Amino acid sequence: MFDFNYYTPTEVIFGKNAEEQVGKSVKKQSCKKVLIHYGGNSALRSGLIDRIKSSLDDASIEYVLLGGVVPNPRLSLVYEGIELCRKEGVDFILAVGGGSVIDSAKAIGYGVASGGDAWDFFNFKRKPSACLPIGVVLTIAAAGSEMSNSCVITNGDGQIKRGCTSDLSRPRFAIMNPELTMTLPAYQTSCGCVDILMHTMERYFTPGGNMELTDGIAEALMRTVINNARILMKDPTNYNARAEIMWAGSLSHNGLTGCGNGGNDFATHRIEHELSGNYDVAHGAGLAALWGTWARYVLDNIPERFYKFATRVMGCAESEDIKATALEGICAIEDFFREINMPTSIKELGLDLCDDDLAVMARKCAITTRGHTGSAKVLYEADMLNIFRGANK
Repeated sequence: MFDFNYYTPTEVIFGKNAEEQVGKSVKKQSCKKVLIHYGGNSALRSGLIDRIKSSLDDASIEYVLLGGVVPNPRLSLVYEGIELCRKEGVDFILAVGGGSVIDSAKAIGYGVASGGDAWDFFNFKRKPSACLPIGVVLTIAAAGSEMSNSCVITNGDGQIKRGCTSDLSRPRFAIMNPELTMTLPAYQTSCGCVDILMHTMERYFTPGGNMELTDGIAEALMRTVINNARILMKDPTNYNARAEIMWAGSLSHNGLTGCGNGGNDFATHRIEHELSGNYDVAHGAGLAALWGTWARYVLDNIPERFYKFATRVMGCAESEDIKATALEGICAIEDFFREINMPTSIKELGLDLCDDDLAVMARKCAITTRGHTGSAKVLYEADMLNIFRGANK
């Protein structure tokens, strides 16, 4: 095993009606004025925003609102949020939604507290020096941004999607009521389950060390997501399944499943960012469309890890043929993706891309990753293009 640092400062308030505690949770932060940041009309129609406003009113906390966050959150709204926060004297941001809303809140927090152009933090020009404190009322289990140190923003000028990672943006608290996820469309639920799996898989498929406890946690998390995703396909209002998925989403991306194993591949995520950044596909669906091709491309570098995944997570029988069993595991997870109506190729995303389109995405990915990405196998621009081509068949 490798040495590691594990830092998770986020307080979690989990359970039914947990959102009723938002005023009390914000009050602890000793702030004067809150930006309530949210996405579309569903948060308004459901009455959630009204309940949050009422809770803040009861705690005598002032607030302003900014909605309009879309999937693959846009830099333009981040700029609008920064201007609003400065104008209104906001000193705390409450993100009400899923990963896109939380990521947008983090980018706004960087821009207000660190000054200058917020895109600089995503464009490699400088690192944030501060971030407004952030709280979360989670409505979508997927990105894990409610406990992570990362956020991803899309710049509409060139359709560039990039991330920024800093512990400064880890939320102070995350309020999680699984009931708030029950009205999600089945497709969005499935996309979220894939994203949760991938956050653990990006750490699990490592060429580095082995920490049996960390591997066991990761394997249990992946099995839990797969089992409960199947339940939700049949019974989308199953509270226990929603709770399992919601908690798995947080644990999958707060660093726990990578402790001691050196796991930090994230090549599939970075390659997928070009799909969702350029064509606005759902992130989870894009990951499902690419993962099988990536897995077969890097398999020979770490066959033992894929064998372990096949036997411990996907239930494949042990055998002396490590590679054959590893391939069986890859096929099994692709079958699971199809079972929850997720794509396993770019064409199944509804995209008709030519080789020039793939080459543009590979070039942009190489620029974003400064030439290479991945640890299971280090991938360069030619490798990225090969993966795009393989997934486009």
